[in-house]
Amino acid sequence: MPLTTQATPTTYWLEHAWLGTHVEPGVAVDVADGRITAVRTGAGTPPPGATTLRGLTLPGLANAHSHAFHRALRATVQVGTGTFWTWREVMYSVADKLTPDSYYALARAVYAEMTLAGITCVGEFHYLHHAPGGTRYRDPNAMGEALLAAAADAGIRITLLDTAYLSAGFGTPPNQHQLRFSDGTAESWAQRADALKECHDRARIGAAIHSVRAVPAAQLATVAEWARGRQAPLHVHLSEQTAENDACRDAHGRTPTQLLSEHGVLGPRTTAVHATHLTGEDIELLGDSRTGVCMCPTTERDLADGIGPAARLQGRGSPLSLGSDSHAVIDLLEEARAMELDERLRTRTRGHWTAAALLRAASADGHAALGWEDAGTLESGALADLTTIALDSVRTAGPLPRLGAETAVFAASAADVRHTIVGGRQIVRDGVHTLLADVPTALAESIAAVRG
Repeated sequence: MPLTTQATPTTYWLEHAWLGTHVEPGVAVDVADGRITAVRTGAGTPPPGATTLRGLTLPGLANAHSHAFHRALRATVQVGTGTFWTWREVMYSVADKLTPDSYYALARAVYAEMTLAGITCVGEFHYLHHAPGGTRYRDPNAMGEALLAAAADAGIRITLLDTAYLSAGFGTPPNQHQLRFSDGTAESWAQRADALKECHDRARIGAAIHSVRAVPAAQLATVAEWARGRQAPLHVHLSEQTAENDACRDAHGRTPTQLLSEHGVLGPRTTAVHATHLTGEDIELLGDSRTGVCMCPTTERDLADGIGPAARLQGRGSPLSLGSDSHAVIDLLEEARAMELDERLRTRTRGHWTAAALLRAASADGHAALGWEDAGTLESGALADLTTIALDSVRTAGPLPRLGAETAVFAASAADVRHTIVGGRQIVRDGVHTLLADVPTALAESIAAVRG
């Protein structure tokens, strides 16, 4: 059964808690109606009736960029060599096989894997809208509704970023695989997206522009205005590949970032995903407009995309968030670690972000990018979404508890997540999912169904 909002007041006792700036021992967190009502420090022992969370408790993690069906590609696309463009052909072969029912089963298992990794909210960049050949289902939003239902049944919050994907590239008609993605025009996309409903209190609807190559320039503003009118998040793949930049310059005489800026796409509610290959002017346009940037380091390295200028972007004013994207792995701690370590490799210097800053990117700033500004912190009034990391595993044992943030980012992995709480209810307890008894089997069976 899907998770319902917690009604009975509950107290959690956190052995150690990261409070945004430091680690505090012995913290009692009171929860009612899915929100934190009090955070009490100095609680040396669990209060009577409290649920004990041993280890280091953080705010729930936000996966700001997901394509759930890409989970079926794991390992398969690691065979042999190739490029992003050859990887894309394998991705299409999986997309061609999905139905609303099989997508529900796969996404539910993937979202359960995310909660096991301490992720309490996912931004699903959803462009697989129609049946093969582009025929609409009887319910034009059947695929999106399958994702919303899957998130509910896995116990995770979701922002469904319904994606406009209209072209194979700068006005070229969609190819045979991409017909499933296209609504024909941005106006038709908007009409279908209008019918999507936030069917439970852990779901929100946002918008996405797949990329400047997939939405004609004259139609970019339609998508941006749809999101603006609803005060909804707007995401866009940006400059992931140099080939996209070159094609955009050939078609429009400007970079993808410049094109988005000219058509009113950039701004504080917008998140650019990847932003790997940018000019100095691009960085200024993104930072000065306070456009967020979602880095996906494990995918960017898996696809040999490159290392984006995350530090320069943040320094100019762009908030950073993190995503697992193609799900080569699902581990937000690894994404946070990789952002810092990749920058070290590029610059040959250390310490571009503190552990606290990386955790904020994985929690509060990720939630804000998805329209959940009231999540991602351990403070009164925030949504009661928590994740607890073991401090006694072979990876995390030894460091002083006060260095818990550093331990979490630079040593721990998703395998160290012990508890995950969403809306005050435990979705993962002692490393076991409480709503889906056997997540590995659910993954194996749902992937086999779309692979065969």
